[in-house]
Amino acid sequence: MLLLGLFIIPRWLMRRAARQVVKIFREHNATDSKNARTIDELGLRPPGVMERMMRRRDYKPHALNALIKAEIVQATEEGRLYLSEAKLAELGLEKGVSPYR
Repeated sequence: MLLLGLFIIPRWLMRRAARQVVKIFREHNATDSKNARTIDELGLRPPGVMERMMRRRDYKPHALNALIKAEIVQATEEGRLYLSEAKLAELGLEKGVSPYR
């Protein structure tokens, strides 16, 4: 039970959050550098200290960072973000959409 709580559940929550982040980028049509959006426009800004204390953990900001590290989400020179559909397909993560395997 302890292993389930420490390893399996957080990993499942990260995968779910990664799918949600990809969906948010697609809903905002931020799939190329011309349509890139800021973190605030996408609603993916990490919550402040007070917000974290009052709500349950939001894995979307962590999933966004993982997708950036995997180069699935890329940044423009202005700091706007967009989803690289080509990189997502290249890595074969479309079905599970998780940078963690």
